[in-house]
Amino acid sequence: MKKYIFLLLLTFPGLWAQVQFEAKVSKSTLGLNERLRIDFTMNADGDNFTPPSFEGFRIVGGPSQQVSQSWVNGRSSFNKSYSYFLLPSQKGMLVIKQASVEINGQIYKTNPIKIIVSAAVEQPRDPNDEPQVSTSDAIHLVAEISKGNPYVNEPITVVYKLFFSYNIGITNWRELNKPKYNDFWSQNIDIKQLVAEEGKYNGEKYRFVVLRKTVLYPQKSGKLEIEPLSLDIDVQVPTNRRNIFGQVQIVEDNKRVSAGSKTITVKPLPEAGKPVDFSGAVGRFSFNVTPSKTNLKNGESLDLKIAVSGSGNLKLFGLPKPVVPNSFEMYDPVHNEKVQTPLSGMNGQIADLYTIIPQFKGKYPIKPMSFSYFDLNSAKYRTITSPEIMITVLDGPTAVGDNPVASNPGVYKTKILAGEQFKFIKLRTSLSSIYKKDFLGSPLFYGLMLGSFFIIPIIVLLRKKKEAIDDDIQGNRIKMNNRLAKKYLSDAKKHIDSKEPFYIALEKAMHNFLKAKLNIETSEMSKDKIREILLSRKANLETVQSFIGLTENCELARYAPASSVAILQDYQKAVTIISELEKQI
Repeated sequence: MKKYIFLLLLTFPGLWAQVQFEAKVSKSTLGLNERLRIDFTMNADGDNFTPPSFEGFRIVGGPSQQVSQSWVNGRSSFNKSYSYFLLPSQKGMLVIKQASVEINGQIYKTNPIKIIVSAAVEQPRDPNDEPQVSTSDAIHLVAEISKGNPYVNEPITVVYKLFFSYNIGITNWRELNKPKYNDFWSQNIDIKQLVAEEGKYNGEKYRFVVLRKTVLYPQKSGKLEIEPLSLDIDVQVPTNRRNIFGQVQIVEDNKRVSAGSKTITVKPLPEAGKPVDFSGAVGRFSFNVTPSKTNLKNGESLDLKIAVSGSGNLKLFGLPKPVVPNSFEMYDPVHNEKVQTPLSGMNGQIADLYTIIPQFKGKYPIKPMSFSYFDLNSAKYRTITSPEIMITVLDGPTAVGDNPVASNPGVYKTKILAGEQFKFIKLRTSLSSIYKKDFLGSPLFYGLMLGSFFIIPIIVLLRKKKEAIDDDIQGNRIKMNNRLAKKYLSDAKKHIDSKEPFYIALEKAMHNFLKAKLNIETSEMSKDKIREILLSRKANLETVQSFIGLTENCELARYAPASSVAILQDYQKAVTIISELEKQI
């Protein structure tokens, strides 16, 4: 009996095999400048692998995928792994969170891994691999400020320039710390394209690019600090080593630079000569008060526009409010801004539009209005006063007194003329019945009641149809792979400006397309197998060769240099090949 049990165990070794999915790291303690390798391995074929977010790390290589399967003494073994190379971005204890994968319809997750990151360590190098120039002397980040001692609400500009030597190349850069402008009103100016220019830094020639342009308006006096901008930069540095053609070889390096904090000394606006109605306007402005009309009939309205135009802190102060007679009904204003903010500061126009409705016949004045501002050119306050505006109402009820202009506003009494006593009373009306029919017994009641009986068969049919769809496991899997192919093609298009994510998404899209159309798994995707099945489905040989070639190119293109034109061509080629195969098979 024991002999038969032993033979049974040898015949079915896979019955006791367990699915394993785990994460392994090359080291658990490393320096800030050292790389970490992490492998996510599984002993069964899985789909929908989702890596962790890698908080505190930057991905510098991968993911690379490896699949192996072997048969030894009638026993099969399978191994699949995803590998990443990481560079820490901060010191301390960092945690790599869980990754997940779907195997045989179940979700498996790895355990979190703790990594201790210490200060940068010295790494031995081959003398031939030593860079010819030091990145500390070859890269500089500078914040250029237009003025160090402005007045309150006087515009200043901050331009961040990255200077780099002619001997090195910059492949990528990331912002570590963005500058903060506390106690400033700020406006960033978009830079559509980075253009390398020639300039000087400390008297030496450098190339530089402008990374940021910001316009600032200080909101209080005293010493205000601008926090620094910090960058993490990937550079290429020439070494002493040469290739077989005599060309200098380069080495990849990393450099972190900061523009440093800047202190601005802001002067307060002078108190001497400050107008009473000063609202904080600083710059150079013009002031206009314009009515839409000055003669109007009873019941008509006029629009009064109060506008300030010029250059200065247009968005940071309020406009004066008009004073009108009490017999005028004035509504809240509609505020309108047409302001641009170039590097020189805000310019344009702001305006308040008031709607005013007079109540009585006569002539009424709108008092002169004044607007004060601080002129930066002369460092003095200036006041602009608008002229008095006379409004003439041609008809309507007449206020008591022959000269309403000279009368004291607010003491008018209305004198109603004969025939006008019922003018504001509504003489016509329409009556409607207040009786309402009961809902119970109405046509709508019977319609809803009978309609519920017709809905029941429809619900039964829809439920049966849903059960049939749920039972079609193969069909559902094909639909899911189709959706994944479209999703990854869409992801590839989103990452068309980034090489590695683009080719990863493109390769996944093509694999999921094969899963949907050929009903094969990832472990079965060899070139010969794919060619044999596609040709048996009457696919064109040239299209099949193009599909296989593009799949191989995706793996190579992650690590080889590729231009944006080549990436766009590969995306268009993938769309064309998938469309042709869709028609042919």
